[in-house]
Amino acid sequence: MVLRLVFLGPPGAGKGTIAQRLCDSRELVQISTGDLLREEAAKGTELGNKVKAIMESGAYVDDSLVSELVENKLRELGEKGFILDGFPRTGEQAEMLEGILNKLGLKLNAAIDIEAGDQTIVERLSGRRSCRQCGKIYHVKNIPPKKEGKCDVCGGELFQRDDDKPDVVKTRLETYREKTAPLIDYYKGKGLLKVIDADGEIGENMANVETELEGIENA
Repeated sequence: MVLRLVFLGPPGAGKGTIAQRLCDSRELVQISTGDLLREEAAKGTELGNKVKAIMESGAYVDDSLVSELVENKLRELGEKGFILDGFPRTGEQAEMLEGILNKLGLKLNAAIDIEAGDQTIVERLSGRRSCRQCGKIYHVKNIPPKKEGKCDVCGGELFQRDDDKPDVVKTRLETYREKTAPLIDYYKGKGLLKVIDADGEIGENMANVETELEGIENA
């Protein structure tokens, strides 16, 4: 079965790390809208600078721009399985995604809601480091690189994103609760929602996810 999944959950719940591991074990492609937007921001164009300012404030980028980036990526993937991480974030975006999938003749298998408590989230985000070159995510305590400050995969520099700093994290959590949490009801109504407890260590969290995916594949 080709798995096509949406990952939900607050920032710092572990969506990116879990997605990376699933992609390695199941040959899925992770589509992180954060990565797509950072690529645009890194171009240094007028649009890129606008995207960068919005991201650093903890707010959201215009729906039409994000949906265009996502549609282009899904079209490029064709029949490959994927995990959407960071899109949709609102009910309006969920409707946009459904329209994109219908246009491309694709269908979601599930929306995976990855949940963790606020204290866990703050600890995870404050210790998170990202590779400037390939985007791989590490954590100074839970997933440290073999060499401090350097990516294991490409040797790129590791850094702390501005939106992982405490003040911005609080804004992101508030924005999530206001605009993104209703997606849980949206996907529950469609019979696609699977809730994962990700408050534990990564091995335990991965086991919880694998159990849900096996249920989907065997249904």
